[in-house]
This record gives sequence, structure tokens and C-alpha cells, in this order.
Amino acid sequence: MSSNPDPSSPAARGALLDDEDTPAQRPGFLARFFGTEASASDPEGDPPPGTEINTHTLGPRLPGISNLRQMRVEDVAIPRAEITSVASDTDLPDLVQVFRDSGLTRLPVYDGTLDDPIGLVHLKDIALRHGFNGDDEPFILSESLRPVLYVPPSMPIGVLLTKMQADRTHMALVIDEYGGVDGLLTIEDLIEQVIGEIEDEHDIEEAQPWIREEDGAFLALARAPLDEFESEIGVDLVDEEEEEEVDSLGGLVFLLTGRVPARGEVVPHPSGVEFEVIDADPRRIKRLRVRLPAEAAE
Repeated sequence: MSSNPDPSSPAARGALLDDEDTPAQRPGFLARFFGTEASASDPEGDPPPGTEINTHTLGPRLPGISNLRQMRVEDVAIPRAEITSVASDTDLPDLVQVFRDSGLTRLPVYDGTLDDPIGLVHLKDIALRHGFNGDDEPFILSESLRPVLYVPPSMPIGVLLTKMQADRTHMALVIDEYGGVDGLLTIEDLIEQVIGEIEDEHDIEEAQPWIREEDGAFLALARAPLDEFESEIGVDLVDEEEEEEVDSLGGLVFLLTGRVPARGEVVPHPSGVEFEVIDADPRRIKRLRVRLPAEAAE
């Protein structure tokens, strides 16, 4: 397969979407969600018209309505390397295992490589049609696919949010100039830019920075205090000099790697402790699974 997908493919054509794809007469997402349209003179600190916004140089932005106009898809999307997806010929047991391991409810489906996406599969559709133990009906993944949006990296996230609402879809793939997949984002990623982090039933409660699992490992928030966790496991994870640099588990993992690691990556510590990244986005680590060496676990 060529490294440059056919620009005439559905994915490439999706990258040509622009602001004109959103009907002007349809009430916008802001009008329905907040009960009012955001005006150009709102107190969110918008720059004068024509001012170019570079969110990469400004750093992470605080949540707010103005992000819908000032931020682009490329500022929010999960990088290609962190996308969890499945091939079109995946059988039912393997598909269910991917859902279990990732904790996701929607997965992109591709034909050959991720640069040839053909749709997305929803956990609910599989469960209702086949169950998790299979049935007598032959399983063909392509028969359970839903459409997925294809968007360019330069699209304002407010435009994408309105389009997701109109098309009733919760996932979009970011397509580069050659029609290849460059990233992924969900409607939750967009809404979080307005109202902040959204916690769900799978997240650890705020008052509980970590929990111990049956196998002796710890499931912890990245913001868990490092000194308190060291006391819990009885292992020193930083020396005196490093204590001044980091004060959380996520900060320690960042110190060990020198970057924000990807979801699923395992980061070893010189003490024998292993940190598995359970949840992360391009800007920060969210949750970790900490596995102790045998002697410490005992």
C-alpha cells in the first residue's frame, strides 16, 4: 500500500470540510447548551478579529466558551500513535478483548491499515446483536459499523462540535492532506474544553487517590502525592535532589521518561516498580497502574 492514500478516498474528501458545511439556519450548539449564542464581545478574552492564535505557544488553556472558536482540532486530538483501533477482519472474541483491555466503548475500524478507515464499532451494537459469548449467527464486523466523521486538523472545535451534534456521532478522525489518519477525538474531548474535566464511573473518586487491586497492584491517579504513596508501599522512589522536582506519581513518571508517555506504555523504575499508563492525553497523564516487585508486594 502506498504511504500516501488516494486523495479521492472518503477519508480524504472528509478533510475538505469547512465552516460552510454547518447550516446557518440551524441553532448552534452554544444556543442549545448554554441557552445563548456566544457573541464576539463576550468577556472570555477573545483577541481582536484577524489575530492569529497559536495555542502551542500559549500552552494549555483554561476551560471556557472562547476555546470553541480559538482552538483547532489539532490542539485537542489524540495522536495517531495513541489510537486504539481494530481491523475489519477481527473476530468476536478478539474484539471483545480489545474493548475490555482499553475500557473504550467505540473503536475505529480499518481495512488493511489505519489510513483506510471504514467506520467505527460501538460496544452496545455488538452486545445487543451477538452478546459477549457469541451466537449461531456468523460474526462479520463490517455489518456492525457506524459512520465516522473525517475532519481536517485546522477545523475550529466549535464547528466540529456543531457537526457532531447534527450528525449524531461522537467520534471523528483527523485526516491529513494526503488522506491519512493523523489523530482522533470524541465529543467528550470537545466539551471538556468548555466545562473542564469530565469524570465518569470508571474514574477513581477524588477523595481516594489510589486503590489496591486483588493482585497487589495499585490503581492510582497521576496527581496522587508521591510522599504519601511511598509511605504506603514502603519503597523510596526519589532521592533527595529529585524530591524538589516532583511531588506526584505523574510527575515521577514524566521525570523518568522525559515526556508524556502514551496510554498502555509501561515505565520501569530502578527500584523494580513498574508504572503502566492507564489513561493519558497528549498533555498529561491521568491514571496509572503501579506494580511492585515481589519482595515489596509481600
